[in-house]
Amino acid sequence: MTLNCVVLDDYQDAALHSADWSGIESRAAVRVLHEHIADRDELVEALADCEIVVAMRERTAFDAPLLARLPRLRLLVTTGMRNASIDVAAANAAGVTVCGTAGSSTSTGELTFALILGLARQLTVENRSLREGGPWQSTLGRDLSGSTLGLLGLGRIGGQVARLGAAFGMDVLAWSQNLTEARAAEAGTRLAASKEELFAASEFVSIHLVLSDRTRGLVGEEQLRAMRPDAYLVNTSRAPIVDQAALLRALTEGWIAGAGLDVFETEPLPAGDPLRTLPNVLATPHLGYVSERNYRGFYSEVVADIAAFLDGAPIRVLSAG
Repeated sequence: MTLNCVVLDDYQDAALHSADWSGIESRAAVRVLHEHIADRDELVEALADCEIVVAMRERTAFDAPLLARLPRLRLLVTTGMRNASIDVAAANAAGVTVCGTAGSSTSTGELTFALILGLARQLTVENRSLREGGPWQSTLGRDLSGSTLGLLGLGRIGGQVARLGAAFGMDVLAWSQNLTEARAAEAGTRLAASKEELFAASEFVSIHLVLSDRTRGLVGEEQLRAMRPDAYLVNTSRAPIVDQAALLRALTEGWIAGAGLDVFETEPLPAGDPLRTLPNVLATPHLGYVSERNYRGFYSEVVADIAAFLDGAPIRVLSAG
């Protein structure tokens, strides 16, 4: 019996080219959707005949009401080993196995530093001026060497960004709720005495925390007002960690110099959103994990997950905890 499999949100038409799917083609008929389906009824219609669905990160949410409308679904594979948009408990209750994949440990950290460099050298302003025939040189860039980089979170990605900052000669501070002096020193950073010190002392603040009830809204008006007026905020983690209304005010009223953003509360970012056009924002469309190597890893393990499930021995199964 051949099962139906849909790969969602393959914006770059990369899924079928990033892995060898031939090992499951006799057991699963795979089709790919390149456009995001935001309407729930349209999504249910598109997935109604599917036993297997592949989700790209958190682009499409699978909550209990949606899962209840997909009675044929048996396997849900997400790229990455964590996906806050999937209600794993509800999936399990509905008889759906949820599996994940590994991925690159470097791509998000590299993009983080690309945003830091872009902000420091005013690349948004200067590139626009060059393209539109404006002034030849209109800004003064910032030297990273000797400046302070504050990291909110010092896990795998934060530790990579710390090493990159040190390589550029930056003084790296770090803070999180459970960070110790020993762990900070191990990563080549100094432990900030408090969150307030981190924001007040840093010329660049970069966020590297997992979104949770404890971190949601962790950066609000108080923290943004504590930043230097020539400082920049960089977020490649999750948008709700930052109070978005406060961030917009900080950017438009000049509390901070600007922001580098790769994550947004609504994705894709609506066409009229001011974050698309503010001159002091360097924004990218959630590209942190979007790299050739990462996609090869994602989809190769997606195929392996599907094959293992079809063989009756699922691997990389996500738990509801």
